[in-house]
Amino acid sequence: MTAIGRLKTRTEFLHVRGGARFVAPSLVLQARKRNGETEEIHLARFGFTATKGLGGAVVRNRARRRLKEAVRLAGSPLAVEGYDYVLIAREGTIQRRFTELIKDLQRALAKVHEPASAKKR
Repeated sequence: MTAIGRLKTRTEFLHVRGGARFVAPSLVLQARKRNGETEEIHLARFGFTATKGLGGAVVRNRARRRLKEAVRLAGSPLAVEGYDYVLIAREGTIQRRFTELIKDLQRALAKVHEPASAKKR
């Protein structure tokens, strides 16, 4: 089980943008290995975001809360130490059943860590 930290600054979010990416019906997951500069090297850190195109503040906050709970329940075993992850809410984040949201997260975490040769098939 990997300990989970949080991404908080814009530069941390922007660093992750250049890494691996997986799109699911309820979320977009971006992942990137962290440089060894931080003291939290043994943590997998997550950041959560929802754009204004998703809806008003209430809708965006609900989407982020659902993503945070999914990571709390299912993200820890599949997260890799030393990686940063950004979860971007989509319209399906709110509309899909929570069990489907968790399955999407698990599949996304597995896919971003597949070897490059397996992704091309």
